[in-house]
Parts: sequence; structure tokens; C-alpha cells
Amino acid sequence: MLFAFVIGMGLMLGKLKIKGITLGVTWILFVGIFVSHFGFRSDPDILNFVKEFGLILFVFSIGMQVGPGFFHSFKSDGLKLNLLSVGNVLLAVLVTWLLSLCTGESLPTMVGVMSGAVTNTPGLGAAQQTVIDVAGDTATSAAMTSGYAVAYPIGVLGVILVLLLLKPLFKINLNKERAALEEEEESGNHARRMHCEVENPAIFGRKLSEVLSSIDGKFVVSRIMKGDEVSVSTPDTVLEKGDRLLIVTNEDEVDKLRILFGEEVPMHQADWDRIDHVYVYRRITVTKSSLTGKKLRDLNLRAVYNVNVTRIIRAGVEIVATPNMYLQMGDALMVVGRESALKEVAALLGNTGSELNKPNLIPIFIGIVIGVIFGSIPFHFPGIPQAVKLGLAGGPLIIAILLGHFGPKWHITTYTTESANLMIRDIGISLFLAAVGIGAGENFVSSLTSGGYWWILYGAAITILPVFITGLVARLVFKVNFYQIVGMLIGSTTNAPVLAFAQNMYGTEYPSINYATVYPLSMFLRVLVAQLLILFAFA
Repeated sequence: MLFAFVIGMGLMLGKLKIKGITLGVTWILFVGIFVSHFGFRSDPDILNFVKEFGLILFVFSIGMQVGPGFFHSFKSDGLKLNLLSVGNVLLAVLVTWLLSLCTGESLPTMVGVMSGAVTNTPGLGAAQQTVIDVAGDTATSAAMTSGYAVAYPIGVLGVILVLLLLKPLFKINLNKERAALEEEEESGNHARRMHCEVENPAIFGRKLSEVLSSIDGKFVVSRIMKGDEVSVSTPDTVLEKGDRLLIVTNEDEVDKLRILFGEEVPMHQADWDRIDHVYVYRRITVTKSSLTGKKLRDLNLRAVYNVNVTRIIRAGVEIVATPNMYLQMGDALMVVGRESALKEVAALLGNTGSELNKPNLIPIFIGIVIGVIFGSIPFHFPGIPQAVKLGLAGGPLIIAILLGHFGPKWHITTYTTESANLMIRDIGISLFLAAVGIGAGENFVSSLTSGGYWWILYGAAITILPVFITGLVARLVFKVNFYQIVGMLIGSTTNAPVLAFAQNMYGTEYPSINYATVYPLSMFLRVLVAQLLILFAFA
């Protein structure tokens, strides 16, 4: 009853908004502190179990969500943004350590303040667990929670303040910034269509399979127009002068394909829609878990069914369908071919929407088992006397990321609907915050009155200084787009409440995209550095 009341009341208060800003589920923490202060408390063993189990569910669901794109985020601009986010994390650590050194405030308490100042709940959980493992000090753990609770609001408001300050400081024109991103997006590496006329004498009279075997690249020759007749291309299609090809490729491959086939020619979708009526274009979804981990070439769709897969849509992103691509449950394949053949392909792939709604629980619970074991393994670093453990926050997070990314290659079905993932995540964070609040409420007021009000100023410094400096470096040194800066700063502080504010403020999804780019690495580092600071404190 106590946990249900705290969570229910906290979620209702989380719907309150002041000028579009809300603390969301963090209200659960404050409600827990409030009821605990007035004597409503829980058995310590139950409290610890709920807190740890909730933390595991929360970080594991995050890892499963970001895993598929985790390593991809280090490519191109993602590498630059992740390096900037690493700088932001390290600056926050530096400010925290200097404040502890200059003010005499204990480093563990300052770690709690830092976790609140960067709104990083898993970091708090990992640091508290390290305190218990190393020193068995429950009083210090409670003080860390108090520091976290006091600093959290300024962690939200401080980032918003910096974002509002950077815009006029850089004299930002939002329309120009958005146009620059849109232009970059159009010339990016996502799937794009091009129409080439065969002009290269070296390929006249040669089969398409022979031509394609002589060149590597990410492209698919989808259809061919000979005179007025349009048909699906096959490996045996013979290329002749004047043939026109519909090719799906990346922008990086365009110049190479112009040299191979010939220059692009202006054509419209209607030109290709004149294909023989026996051919259709359809989206077919992979819903058979047995296909997870199979390469597209292993299905032999072109040879067996005479169909072409031009693109694969995964997590809303269009990808060129290369033969060596690993499939995973939930992929949508854009296929062109005869109606009868597409029915057979649909039967092969599944294409049953109801299958996607069924939860795949085995990877979740087995992954948690492996994550808890992995998090319990001690790692020794030079200069650190105490072994470092990733703990119940870091271990499951890393295993979930690895499962999300490598699952298809290991033939493990990790697909979970977005709503199911959010449900697990919200239940986990709600249980964790309720347990943390109930555990901290007994000494919260006394901590504040005995000097804890200074934590507000400490939290403001830890939030504002690193974010402001990182924003300046990103714009003035690396010339990063303002929308990317917004997403990077929010993601590097793992600040979901500010992300909601930015989306409402700027009316675009660009901050969310870059938030997701840096969030996984930032989350991992926040958890790790919080533990390292605790180990230094007790060394």
C-alpha cells in the first residue's frame, strides 16, 4: 500500500506543469520523502529489494532500447557529439571534486548532489550500492539521497537556463539551423532513389549479376525500363544501351554508380508505376523470431521468388537492403515483385502484426541474470586500491546494450514494442524512486537544516558550469548545429524533463535524435564515475 500510494501520488503530481516544465516521475521521490518524514516507513529488506529490482528494470529497458543504435552513434557527427558529452561528464566530476575539496563537504555526499545535478538516478543507485559494499554506511547513503533530492530541481532548471542563454549568445536563427540539418539529412547515408541511364559501353550486353559482382557497395537495382516496358530486375537481366535503372542506394555511392552505369536522368514515380500489373510494391514485416540473425542473402528471395528487397525500415530509419544485412524481428522490408510471389514471401517472413505484440521475456530475464553476475565482477584499475564493480546499474545496462546490438547476430530475438519497453522502464524507475524517497525521508529535514541548503548552490555549479562550457566549445570550436548542441547537452546530462521542454520549445525532433546519440555512453559514464568517486573517497 505504501509503495502504491507514493507512486500513484507522485505520478499525479508529475502531470503538473509550470510554463511547460515538469519534474515528471521525480515527484515520486519527493512524495516518498514526505510520507517517510511523517513516520510511514518500510522494512529495510523490502526497501532494498524494491530499490535494486526497480533500478535493474529501469537500466535494462534503457539498454535494450538504445542497444541497436549504440555503436552506430559513434559514426560521423555522432563521434564528435559523444566526445563532447564525455567532456561534459568529466567537467561535472571535476567541479564536484573541487567543491568537496574547497568546502569540506564529504565526497560521497557530493556524489549524491552531482547525481541530482545531472538528473542521473542510476548513478545515484550505483554510488549508494558502492558505499554499502565498501563501508556498509547506511547514514552516508541516506545523505547522498538527500543531496540528490535537493539538487535535482536545479539540475532541470539549470540546463534550461543555459539553453535559453546560448541561443541569444550565439545569435541563433532557428530557421537557418533547421534548414542546415535538413540539407545534411538529404545528403546523408539513408536510403535514396536515383535513376540512371545505361551509357557505359563496358557493360552493354552483360548480365546484371556480372556487372554487380565487379563492384562493392550499398545499393540495389530495383527495376529496369527497356523502351516503354518496366520490369523487376533479376540477376539474368541483360543491360543494353539506353536502359533506365531505378536504384536504391546511399548518397556516398551515387558518384560510383554514375561512373558504372551512366548519368542520372529525370524521372518520376509515375514512370515506374507503369510496371506490368502483375508486379506490386509492398511492405512486409519480419515477425518470425526464427529469422532473427539470418542474413538477407540467406533467404534467396531474388533467386527463389524473383522479388527485389530495396529497403529495410528499422526503428523508423530507412536502410539500403544489402545482402549481408542481418535481419531482426520487427524489420519492415520494402519488396517489389509479382503478387503471388509476395504472398509467399509474406508467409516466409511472417508479416503477422499480432506476433509483434507478444513480449519476448526470455532475453529480458536471462539478460538480467547475466547482467547481475557481470556487475558483480571486480575490475582492478592501476592507482585504485579498491576493485571497481559495475554493480546492479552498470552490469545490466551493458548486457542489455550488447543484447540489443548483437542479439540478431547471435540469433536472439530482443524485439520489444516501444510501449512494452516504456512500461518496464516506468515501473522500474517508479519503484526505485519510491524506495529511495521512503528510505531518505527520516533524515531529510535534519540534513537540510544542518547545512544541506548549501547543496542547492553546489548543485547549480555542477549543472551550469560544465553544460555552459561544453556548449561554448561545441559551437565555437567544433561549429556544431544549435539543435545538435541542445540534444547533446540534454543527453549528456541524461535529462529527460528538459528534453520534453526542448521539444515543446523548438517544435522539432532534432534534439531528440541527438539526445539518443549521446545518451547511452553518457549514461554508462555517469554510472561509472559515480562509483569511482566513492572508491576514491574510501581509499
